[in-house]
Amino acid sequence: MNDVSLETEIKVEIGDPEAFCRRLGALGAEALSARHFEDNHLLDFPDGGLRSRRCVLRVRIAGGRATLTFKGASRPEGIFKVREELETGLADGATALGIFGRIGMRPVFRYQKYRREYGVEGVRVAVDETPIGNYAELEGSEEAIRALARALSFPEKSFLRSSYHSLYLEYCRQKGAEAGHMVF
Repeated sequence: MNDVSLETEIKVEIGDPEAFCRRLGALGAEALSARHFEDNHLLDFPDGGLRSRRCVLRVRIAGGRATLTFKGASRPEGIFKVREELETGLADGATALGIFGRIGMRPVFRYQKYRREYGVEGVRVAVDETPIGNYAELEGSEEAIRALARALSFPEKSFLRSSYHSLYLEYCRQKGAEAGHMVF
């Protein structure tokens, strides 16, 4: 397999998701998905082999569908998170989680969110409502992300490269709370 699919994205913290979606609409965004619930499971081997390589294996269950995603280590430099991403559909997410358990993998983090998706100016925008706040993920080329972020009045200093796991751990640290899973 020689095809390498690179994902380029950032997150920005947003306030009211409804107001943010109206701002997207004013820019001509096309709705790609209605608001839906997602249940995400990150898996690793007991020795933390994926984490030590800064990689992620995720099973996402949403709306009766499931997706398996591998994400490689992100490039350490720059304001954008750029990493390899491989993704495929699964017939049954719960069964897939069971299979991974049988081969020795274990769940290391579970996170839930409500998501809706839009497309605008070559950028796929995911509007996420999570237990720790509301975020938008902007995925596309660096130039298109910059242009859309500017149009939405997000300066580059507001760009986040962090994963939801990292954001959750920081949230728990700030609140003095024990970290577990980011679920509603």
